[in-house]
Amino acid sequence: MSVRSQSSEPSESSEDGGTSRALEAVGDHRAGFACFVGRPNAGKSTLTNALVGQKVAITSNRPQTTRHTVRGIVHRPDAQLILVDTPGLHKPRTLLGERLNDVVRTTWAEVDVIGFCLPANEKIGPGDRFIAKELAGIRKTPKVAIVTKTDLVDSKTLAEQLIAIDQLGRELDITWAEIVPVSATANKQVDLLADLLIPLLPEGPALYPEGDLTDEPEQVMVAELIREAALEGVRDELPHSIAVVVEEMLPREDRPADKPLLDIHANVFIERPSQKGIIIGPKGRRLKEVGIKSRKQIEALLGTPVFLDLHVKVAKDWQRDPKQLRRLGF
Repeated sequence: MSVRSQSSEPSESSEDGGTSRALEAVGDHRAGFACFVGRPNAGKSTLTNALVGQKVAITSNRPQTTRHTVRGIVHRPDAQLILVDTPGLHKPRTLLGERLNDVVRTTWAEVDVIGFCLPANEKIGPGDRFIAKELAGIRKTPKVAIVTKTDLVDSKTLAEQLIAIDQLGRELDITWAEIVPVSATANKQVDLLADLLIPLLPEGPALYPEGDLTDEPEQVMVAELIREAALEGVRDELPHSIAVVVEEMLPREDRPADKPLLDIHANVFIERPSQKGIIIGPKGRRLKEVGIKSRKQIEALLGTPVFLDLHVKVAKDWQRDPKQLRRLGF
């Protein structure tokens, strides 16, 4: 078992020669795509943000937070690592769930390396095995096991999880290129993870301009920040019913150059009229809190003052309706 910490020596383990690329000359520039997979709430989005150094993916303690494939871009003098953050693979109950799983599988087929995220504070369960069995069918792409949330456990529990992950690979005939314990929130071994992923990328020039941190359109990122704020503090079944669409983003006219203001008009969609009151809250307080919280995040993202206009609308059973899904961007 090759477990990586800051003091570890380079590993020569490989699957179908995948890791042999790690032994090639480091002097050449590398660029490529790494995909983080794992069951919902395994810490994939938090890890993406930590590697990029800025928020490019929304996070929440609710499962199924990520719905779009977010690309975070890590720039280094010798490499460009493009991180693909997919939805958590799960057993779908709706048409939306099926489409999210299709996004995951399509992404797996297109990346240069796959990072399988398993939380240190939860034993390997049926959901992890379900994903691992799917990964076992992808023979040529190098796979790195990433043990997330290591700040939540003691050294004994972490050691037991590392052994369990090594054993899981043996059972399913998966050779892990690396097994790396990390904590994104405590920033432990995050840089080491990038160091280990980069040699698994193909040689080539940068794919994105220096300074770009994501290729997500601004309107999509703004909508996601609003949805993140709306996810906070609602009852368990509601997060899956929330979708956000930014209808308009326009600079306010007749503003002096040194005092710009961006007008953003967005709709928060839920599935049933009974959910409307939950989102709006007593005397509109909850929706106001969503607006205040998301506006701060949006202003930090865009670097300009924002006027945010939010409306709550019903899109009946949108998760199961193909037409509604298309209209909401899925």
